[in-house]
Amino acid sequence: MLSRLRRAWARRQLTDQRYAYLFDEHPDEFVSFDCEATSLDIKEAEILSIGAVIIRGNTIVSSSAFYVLVKPEGIMQASNIKVHGLRPKDVSNGIPAADAVRQLLDFIGGRPLVGYYLEYDIGLINKILKPLIGIGLPQRAIEVSRLYYDQELKNNPDGYVDLRLASMIEKLKFPDLPRHDALNDAINVALMYLTLMARG
Repeated sequence: MLSRLRRAWARRQLTDQRYAYLFDEHPDEFVSFDCEATSLDIKEAEILSIGAVIIRGNTIVSSSAFYVLVKPEGIMQASNIKVHGLRPKDVSNGIPAADAVRQLLDFIGGRPLVGYYLEYDIGLINKILKPLIGIGLPQRAIEVSRLYYDQELKNNPDGYVDLRLASMIEKLKFPDLPRHDALNDAINVALMYLTLMARG
């Protein structure tokens, strides 16, 4: 009920009615998405890349995947480059963050969002989106680490649940694509979501 009220409030706050389609949920489709950024602190982070894939039924629609490089306004730190591998020259031809977010909205539509520590990625997008259309992402959000935690705790109520992505992938036994790449991470999370749904 609270979610419905929040969505109704967000719809009233929408300042650009061209984006009313963000409230049109697709019953059988989801979008797994991920961002690579210059910092783990949302307030100072700049998006460097966004990757996303559609999950339709029990299939990842990788043929129509979304990936975009974003040109940051600030200077990239060497320590951060070691994490995601994106160098200044890699993102020098990237598009402005606002354009990247608009393209992402067109890709997502009203589909619910799936992610790993999704609050961070949504926070990065909302920082750019709210000034553009008056609201943040209104879609339903599904956190895979929570699904995993609930399943593991149900199977072993007194056990420790390791929520590191590598540990979760190893436990769920599916191929691990090279991480810290926005599109690969989005596909990894989509695989994790489908695996968790399959095991109930």
